[in-house]
Amino acid sequence: MNADEPAAEGLAAEGPAISVIIPASNEAGWIEPCLRALLASRGVALQVVVSANACRDDTVTRARAMAPDFAARGWRLDVLDRQEPGKPGALNAGDAAARHALRAYLDADVSVSPPLMAQLAAALAGGAPRYASGTPRVTARGWVARSYARFWCRLPFVADGVPGFGLFAVNAAGRARWAAFPDIISDDTFARLQFRPDERRSVPASYDWPMVEELGRLVRVRARQDQGVAEIARLYPHLLANEGKTRPGTGWLIGRALADPLAFGTYAAVALAVRRGTGGQSGWVRGR
Repeated sequence: MNADEPAAEGLAAEGPAISVIIPASNEAGWIEPCLRALLASRGVALQVVVSANACRDDTVTRARAMAPDFAARGWRLDVLDRQEPGKPGALNAGDAAARHALRAYLDADVSVSPPLMAQLAAALAGGAPRYASGTPRVTARGWVARSYARFWCRLPFVADGVPGFGLFAVNAAGRARWAAFPDIISDDTFARLQFRPDERRSVPASYDWPMVEELGRLVRVRARQDQGVAEIARLYPHLLANEGKTRPGTGWLIGRALADPLAFGTYAAVALAVRRGTGGQSGWVRGR
């Protein structure tokens, strides 16, 4: 938070004020829809920080071109053009530019629905540490990604929890749980595990989150996810006490296999490929 900004979240004419931090690396095909969706938000005032890092395309130009649209609403759009690669550094740079105590961290390929930001602000109200996210609508085009998504979206962690993939938000007391984002693979898991399950809130408003396409990319992303969880378990084992995940039992798996064998088979094929080391890698990689 800047020194000249009040510690409290503050109220703007349109409602509570939120700083939305968007790390972006070569997101020219996504950044405009992401920002247009934020512009349609209701009942809240936004500062949006696009923290571009090591972009080789025109992400920065496209984002900056939308500044007049934000200004017309009385909102602020800051676009950082960082040469250093890496999502954790982009998140930290975005935090340094943020002006409001309520913070939302949004992937550049995500589109929020108009009521979502106001519902997040309401869920984060009060002095107790809180973490919140919306209801994800997973989108996919090809049959492989659609099949994988059908099974994945029914996992208890996704269907019944507050996973926060693509979007999560915290209040001031919640953000005080950690300092800078560490240089790790899974920043969203790291943030979520700062909170006990009873401190996490899900709101009904939705956001669109695109599933990666093609089997090879799904394997690569699943391998990255598994590596990220393992890294947190190694570096921050105390955080695992906050996990609260319910593992699906044998009966649940059999039921899903019978109900949708294609989805079950696709998910199982990805998991088996990762277990065999097909998606082996080191560090953070893009899924798309």
